[in-house]
Amino acid sequence: MKVYRTIEEFKGLLFPVVTSGTFDGVHLGHQAILKRLKEIAVQSGGETVLLTFFPHPRMVLFPDEEVLKMLSTQEEKISLLEEQGVDHLIIYPFSKEFSRMSSVQFIRDVLVNKIGTKKLVIGYNHHFGRNREGSFLHLREFGPVYGFEVEEIPARDVDSVEISSTKIRQSLEAGNILSANTFLGYPYVISGEVVKGKQLGRKLGYPTANIQVQDRYKLIPGNGVYVVKVTYRNKHYKGMLNIGTNPTVNGVNRSIEVHILDFNQDIYGEQLKLSLIERIRSEEKFENIEKLKAQLGKDREKTVQLFSEKGN
Repeated sequence: MKVYRTIEEFKGLLFPVVTSGTFDGVHLGHQAILKRLKEIAVQSGGETVLLTFFPHPRMVLFPDEEVLKMLSTQEEKISLLEEQGVDHLIIYPFSKEFSRMSSVQFIRDVLVNKIGTKKLVIGYNHHFGRNREGSFLHLREFGPVYGFEVEEIPARDVDSVEISSTKIRQSLEAGNILSANTFLGYPYVISGEVVKGKQLGRKLGYPTANIQVQDRYKLIPGNGVYVVKVTYRNKHYKGMLNIGTNPTVNGVNRSIEVHILDFNQDIYGEQLKLSLIERIRSEEKFENIEKLKAQLGKDREKTVQLFSEKGN
């Protein structure tokens, strides 16, 4: 997949098959659009183009609102789209000036003059342009004028289980990782650098890697203990993840700490990818360290059991 950080880098194609949107999380609804995009590209001998935006439009247009948490960082989204087989990804810098562009200007100046769109695929209820004035009807009206066709993916194909980024965020915030993963179509991912922590886990016999997520907009699921697949240098390991404040030792700051089973390497400064599989319990404050240690033993047994049940 070729990635263009500005639209000026994109030099045009013979037959671009295009879709547009934020595609945060690249969930099952997005995947339905991308599947159709690829089908059309194969049928027409064209190439797929996805036009997305950064920062997220809401961050620019409503900066005083509570910070919107994203399902995927920029790099995670790029990786997810590459896995979906997108040929070309254009990341358009979103600004207030761009938001004031009329729908006709967007169609003419961006979709036609910059990208050369031959076929446009959009999800149902898709809106664009100043004050979200543009719609499928608008595109169908102007398509013949500017020489492109447009296809709308019907609601039943995109939203058969009422998939939305909002519902996925709500599931994650509640710690309901199974629901979130069902909507996403893959395990939710947290990526970050291993940094120095308080080394409490080491004292308990369960050393942990303390993960620092660089992107402050990344949504971190609700506190609790999760079973995770840990990816380090393209190798996979079993792990149990704690998200929370460590209340048993009167912790205050929230941390992300993963104990990697059967692993003993110095990985400070390294990058880890955590794929969350299931939450096994909420965060608890235990009477003493011994009871916490006993619970960690049970958590480990549960982690091994879940991996065994899933054939890993």
